[in-house]
Amino acid sequence: MTTRAVAWAGLAAAFGALLASFSATAQGVEPTWYAQAIARGDMGLNITEFWSKGAKMRAETVVAGHKVVTIVNGDTYYAYDSLTKRGVAIGRAPAAIAADDPQRRPFGKEAQVLLRQGAEKVREEVFLGRPCDVYRVTDRRGRREIWVTRDAKQLPLRIQVYVRSRHRNQNTDYVNWLSGLSISDRFFEPEAGIELDRIGFAEYVVRASTDLVGPVPVLYADLLRGKRGEYPLDLPGIGDDAAD
Repeated sequence: MTTRAVAWAGLAAAFGALLASFSATAQGVEPTWYAQAIARGDMGLNITEFWSKGAKMRAETVVAGHKVVTIVNGDTYYAYDSLTKRGVAIGRAPAAIAADDPQRRPFGKEAQVLLRQGAEKVREEVFLGRPCDVYRVTDRRGRREIWVTRDAKQLPLRIQVYVRSRHRNQNTDYVNWLSGLSISDRFFEPEAGIELDRIGFAEYVVRASTDLVGPVPVLYADLLRGKRGEYPLDLPGIGDDAAD
């Protein structure tokens, strides 16, 4: 084969791959995401790992030596302690299910939350080597500020929260953003051997009004209830001031 033929063959292969990529996007292939969130506050340090595939999400964080796992999949929200093998499976609110978008990640949406709370762009800067917009909102509750990438992905890189009522500063950094991972649907199911207390959403609301539901806290309550709390990152020590 001549050099020109090899070049044309390579070009044809690249063009074919590009067409396949466009075709996959057109057919609605669910995007996948991964990130780590490092949260620092008066309660100490928490590191949470997030994975998502379409609207499905899995989050893992260690609290007092126990790995708390949160899974959101279809009509069910799971929260369990992987050390004790106990947890709850809660039916999600219709509003939460209706808000699922298979083409958008279910976590890392703090920029949209702050904009709904009235945040304004205060400056532009390069943060961790990436051009960012910085948004801030200040109100009776305190101050929230976010660094978000200046592109269509709007990836949050840093979040700083000051809680006025408690004089607390809470900071979170998102690191190691990755997309295009190959993730099995089975990853978004509880592993074998987990003892789950299964309840409907209405029962959860009644029980949650007076007591903790299950052996671990309900995190990322917007994905269960269908609305976002007051503060942008629902992690232990960071989001415990959030109001549903």
